[in-house]
Amino acid sequence: MRLKLLAGASLASLASLAFAGAVQAQEAAAPATALEEIIVTGEPVMRNRTDDVVPTLSYDLDYFQRFEPLTAGDALKRVPSVAFLSDVLESDGVRLRGLDSGYTQILINGERVPGAGVDRSFFVDRIPAELIERVEVVRSSSANRSGDAVAGAINIVLRDALSLDGGYVRLGALNWKDSDYGSWGGTYGAVWGGQAGPGRLLLGANIQDRRNPKQKYSQRFDEPNGTLDNTEVQSDVRDGTDYSFNGSYDVDVAGGRLNLSGVFVRTDRYQDEDSIEYVDGVETDANISTINDNDVDIQTDNLSLNLRYVREMLGGETKFKLGYASIKDEQYEFEYESEFLRDARPYPEEDRFTADATQTDIEDKELSGAIEHTRPLGGDLELAFGVQWNQKDRDTSITAPDRVRFNVANGSTNGATSWSFGDFEGIPGGVGKIEETRIDPYVMVSGENGPAKWEAGLRYETTDTTITDETAEAADRVNDNDYAFLLPSDSLRIKLSESDRLIFSAARTVRRPNFDRLSPALLEEEVGDNDFVGNPNLQPESAWGVDAGFERRLGRRGVFGVNAFYRDITDLIEDVNTGEEGSGGDGTFIYSVDNVGDGQVWGVEFDLSTPLDFIGMETTGVFLNYSWLDSSVDDFMGERRFNSQSEYVFNAGFTHDIPTWGAAFGATYRKQGDALSRVVSEEVKTSYGADLEVFIEKKVAENMVIRLTGSNLLDSSKDEVFDKFNTEAEQIDRDYDEYELETETAGPWYQLVLRMAF
Repeated sequence: MRLKLLAGASLASLASLAFAGAVQAQEAAAPATALEEIIVTGEPVMRNRTDDVVPTLSYDLDYFQRFEPLTAGDALKRVPSVAFLSDVLESDGVRLRGLDSGYTQILINGERVPGAGVDRSFFVDRIPAELIERVEVVRSSSANRSGDAVAGAINIVLRDALSLDGGYVRLGALNWKDSDYGSWGGTYGAVWGGQAGPGRLLLGANIQDRRNPKQKYSQRFDEPNGTLDNTEVQSDVRDGTDYSFNGSYDVDVAGGRLNLSGVFVRTDRYQDEDSIEYVDGVETDANISTINDNDVDIQTDNLSLNLRYVREMLGGETKFKLGYASIKDEQYEFEYESEFLRDARPYPEEDRFTADATQTDIEDKELSGAIEHTRPLGGDLELAFGVQWNQKDRDTSITAPDRVRFNVANGSTNGATSWSFGDFEGIPGGVGKIEETRIDPYVMVSGENGPAKWEAGLRYETTDTTITDETAEAADRVNDNDYAFLLPSDSLRIKLSESDRLIFSAARTVRRPNFDRLSPALLEEEVGDNDFVGNPNLQPESAWGVDAGFERRLGRRGVFGVNAFYRDITDLIEDVNTGEEGSGGDGTFIYSVDNVGDGQVWGVEFDLSTPLDFIGMETTGVFLNYSWLDSSVDDFMGERRFNSQSEYVFNAGFTHDIPTWGAAFGATYRKQGDALSRVVSEEVKTSYGADLEVFIEKKVAENMVIRLTGSNLLDSSKDEVFDKFNTEAEQIDRDYDEYELETETAGPWYQLVLRMAF
């Protein structure tokens, strides 16, 4: 308790200093000028070649900025092996190497951040791209980082007080083609960095409109190649605004360096889905089956505050870290449906109308601290050790009305004239708390020996968890679950020549259980016609993994790399049939989850980023990356890939600078392979169309540039095939409940942005 109070006092003083970004994971380089942040460079910007022993790909802001991404997710679309399983125009949950988002660790300046998702993942579309200094793809694990990185880690490094000298203003207009004239929005931002008293200060603010207008069309059959039962025409518009404030203060104190920093981001979004369903696929007014209105009002706040103090002591360098991070997600969902042509009774009747609402409030708070020390051991050896502490408190409240009352005018043909909800009550599994305490000591030794540079370490992660579910039976409401893992890691880099090097790494990593899988509450008809109950005694999945890569320097700034990876994952969390009869009666069961499976993941990743100076085109740069991905796991029907793993990810693009004109242009092309998923009662195949983005920019003054970008220029679509069944036995026998084809489309959108330095 005293530790929490001390941390709270420190963080309160930090908040009064400034809105600040999360602590920088690495020492920053010399301050950059604001002018260099906004003007055309005269030469293409390539991927960095890092000196890290652990295989790491690094991309500076300039690699993304010309395409004016709105979010960190938009920027990551160009990075090797990054896939998304989002709606068209959305880039939220990173699926590194195609695996579920829970297998990828998202770091902000080297530190973990909580997310609202039940799989512990953080949606990267919550971070505006304007905050980014660079993005790192860390393919393997090290002892000084959390082991929750089976697929790898994405480290989003934000600007700090040392990264900017001067400032700039960003003003822009956005247009989405969802009507004859389109919908318009704006983007506005300002950043300043410079000397402030004895230290350096950075302050920034950004406001940007977000809109995602989509159209969906569904066809539902009784079985593949069978009778068409109905079609559904749907519009889905997500409209909102993102607000962000960030800053950092860096100052010398008592012989060391103190950094205070943090970031606040608010996502304010409204989702409006309207649909009409037609019987037999005859899309006329006379054949309307249902009319549905489904709206969701969302407000999500992300806050991160950090303190770091570094000084020379005890024969080396010691770091003290203290941090607070939280996410607060509030959603109100309302759905109203009118039914027609259900039977021979005339319309309307009271039971022709249904209405429902759900109020979701999730708050996830993490308080963290660390003491870390690095010192030389003599020669080229270095020792690093420390202990990291984290306290997570996650409160969940999902409630719905206990009843709905309708008032229908006699003879009305316009639906219910009014309705009202009863009291909102917690839904099964929807009200509870998870408290999780982690204490993770580690030790690492690194060194150099001729052309070889290496690192070896051990990390011991201990986790004490208390799961409280207010909707479960009284005897099952509170459960404790404790576990510990020893996580070794090793990396080796061998310099073959001035241009070539080999990189090897091996590490053990873990994936902790999804929050919704820990609840002991019974959910009726959650798995087709079957019930589901969670398992609070779940253990994390664990994986042994290796990466082996070759990297070659091309000319002065180009890089080519190839990397092969393999993961052997044990204690997979899979659905299991308890054998108990479900609430649906004979033929239905109660399902749960347990650590019962094993699986393997493997692939090869190619990466090319180079200017074309070797053919006399020094102002033209090209990049290309291709990741071939595969996996294997056994389930109740036999062998399959890991659910929703894309078969490949391909990105290609170019930029061309015209220094004499002060202008530049470029394009990127992206394609993601098909993804298959199979769980009890449902199988899904997801396919995406290709995505094309272009930009053109012109320097209009010494300190000003204007840039036009176009995105989704190929009208990319998301196509899904659903095989639906009522029970596991019917799924094995291919006795269909429904076979559905769904297509989601969205048009192009454009940005016109002016950047001015001062």
